[in-house]
This record gives sequence, structure tokens and C-alpha cells, in this order.
Amino acid sequence: MLRLPGDLRQAMIDHAVRDLHNEACGLVAGPLDGDVVEAVHPCGNDDASPIVYTLNSLDFLRADRAARAEGREIVGVYHSHTHTEAYPSPTDVGKAPDPGWHYILVSLKDDPPVVRSYRIVEGEITEEEVVVGDA
Repeated sequence: MLRLPGDLRQAMIDHAVRDLHNEACGLVAGPLDGDVVEAVHPCGNDDASPIVYTLNSLDFLRADRAARAEGREIVGVYHSHTHTEAYPSPTDVGKAPDPGWHYILVSLKDDPPVVRSYRIVEGEITEEEVVVGDA
């Protein structure tokens, strides 16, 4: 289960809408031993593409430093799907760097946008419940 405060869920959606011509992407931070998002760190998409993303490495470094300065860790990544469901693509699975992370997808295919989260371990995708509300 992933606990996601409503304002942070909305921040991810807003980022996805702002960058609608491309996939938006960013990192989420929280306690390493918990399943709660306490901060969202939007990042640039170096691919500048509507179908794939690569987190900007400098933005990644800034997000990691900001999280650590706040006593948090990077616990996952989010990105948008501009015209498809909120489900990891084969490319997403192949790029999943950490089996402990949450992989959050924001789909803009429908209105309102759909936010779902997954764990990806050794290529296996498992959806986790997203509980929206106060952390």
C-alpha cells in the first residue's frame, strides 16, 4: 500500500498536465522504512518524448539532496502516460532501477486523470493500493 497525500497526488497530475506534449517524470520521497510519500520532486525528461522518459540526472541529484536534507529518502519515481493506461510498459519495466521503489503512473488518457502505483521486482509487476489522504 502507498499512502499519498491529496496535495502531492495533485502536484503529480499538475506536472503531467503542464508537460502534456511529453511524458512528465519526477521522484517521490519519504521515510525509507515506510510506504508514504512526503514530498514530490518534479524532474526534467531528457528524452523530451510523449512515449518514453529519462530523468534528468542533475534534477535527480537535486531531488536526492533535498530529500536527504529533509531527513527523507527517494522512495520512488512517477511519470505520466499521455495517451495510455496507468500501467507499466515493457520499457518502464526495463528501466525500473530499484526493487524497493514505488512506480507511480499518472494516466492522462481519461478525465479525470488516473494515478496508480506498482512494485516492479525482477520484471514482475505488482499493483499496490494507493490510499489518498493525509500522511
